[in-house]
Amino acid sequence: MPQGPEDIAREQIDRMLVSAGWAVQDAKAVNLYVKQGVAIREFELKSGYGTADYLLYVEHPARGLGNRCSIHLN
Repeated sequence: MPQGPEDIAREQIDRMLVSAGWAVQDAKAVNLYVKQGVAIREFELKSGYGTADYLLYVEHPARGLGNRCSIHLN
């Protein structure tokens, strides 16, 4: 199946996160204890807020969320 621009961007971001030491996981199969830093793909936010492309956990509490166009850190 051909890849669209979002698929290509997701693969590039995943590779960058992994090379920076993050564990990258799908929202349906999360293990926050696998590494100190865990990036969760396609995380559903509260009703009305949509989906974060990535939710970032550092030592278990959420520290930031990002979309392919922006990143917000706590």
